[in-house]
Amino acid sequence: MIRPKTSANNNGVRLTLGKVSLILPALLLVQSPLFPQSAPNAAEGQSATAAVPVPAPDVAPAGGGDSHTPLPGEPGSGVVKRIFGVLPDYRIVDGTMLFRPIATKPRFTIATKDAFDYPSYMLTAAFPELPALAETSDAPAAPDTGDPDQAPNAAPGASNPPASNNAAQPAAASGTPIAKQQPKRILGIMPNYRAVSAGTIPPPPTPLEALKIATRNSFDYSAFIFVGVTSLLAEGTNAHPALGKGVSGFGGYYWRGYLDKTAGNYLVIFAMPTIFHQDERYYAKGEGGFWKRGIYAASRVLITPNYHGHASFNASEVVGRAAAQGISIAYYPRSDRTVGDLASKYAYALGRDALTNIFREFWPDIATHVLHRHP
Repeated sequence: MIRPKTSANNNGVRLTLGKVSLILPALLLVQSPLFPQSAPNAAEGQSATAAVPVPAPDVAPAGGGDSHTPLPGEPGSGVVKRIFGVLPDYRIVDGTMLFRPIATKPRFTIATKDAFDYPSYMLTAAFPELPALAETSDAPAAPDTGDPDQAPNAAPGASNPPASNNAAQPAAASGTPIAKQQPKRILGIMPNYRAVSAGTIPPPPTPLEALKIATRNSFDYSAFIFVGVTSLLAEGTNAHPALGKGVSGFGGYYWRGYLDKTAGNYLVIFAMPTIFHQDERYYAKGEGGFWKRGIYAASRVLITPNYHGHASFNASEVVGRAAAQGISIAYYPRSDRTVGDLASKYAYALGRDALTNIFREFWPDIATHVLHRHP
């Protein structure tokens, strides 16, 4: 009697199982939604792998008009609108759907949703650093700030090395000690994109850079908080009786205050400096006595360097704030459109900017000597 070769049979079984273990995952992967199946060929004998997916034809609905391609997140798209209920998912399409070009209107709708969805503001708050646009320079001379004691930090004809976005490194780039550096945010809350550290010699801002600063100042999360606080105070003191009291009155103050702030930012930081060729950034002095630095900071609402670095009358601030008050006539009650009311708001806007400059000037000293931290 001949005994079977057990070892050979076992080897064959092992070989067969090994092949199956390799083939099954491949079959499952091919059948998954990541690899949609192409339509079978009509002619026999033609290889199935030669089939090319054909976009589904646009078929007009029976009632006439254009057919509608479901947007991601709409019924029929197979995709949820948000991941974890937070992250927008409008651009994802289910892999089992046939390819279909998206029309211009749905594409615009998706772009608008991505741009103005609330997580975009959360990301701006989480990553507030503005790309370096004020700390690098090829300019031959420092801007004339109107102060004879404000001397440039670099020798004539020398260019500053590029600065880093890292708040801990500008000292090496500009030669200014870290304790004198102007941060991008004060206390991590207040935007400080318009401030230039003492001794830094930046080039004139381009219109695009000015537009970026105005936009970030207007839509930063702190802007909504600031307008909320000022609106609450105005409603509490009944600054504009025609707007009423309570929740409805607060809402009336809030949207008008936000329009005031946004219009002022775009006019003073972007539009007017582009027209008058002026640099509306604040150049910190950083040295000297308290009164000397305070007067210097407050006077920047009237004096600012132009594109050539020479001190000039700050028409961007003066005219821009006046234009913003003129625009506000369109949405404030008729009883609050008197010359006295407009003059009061105008003086408040100039005074607020002067106090902001003073706070910017002394913030590095406050952070270093009072809070014992880097600015």
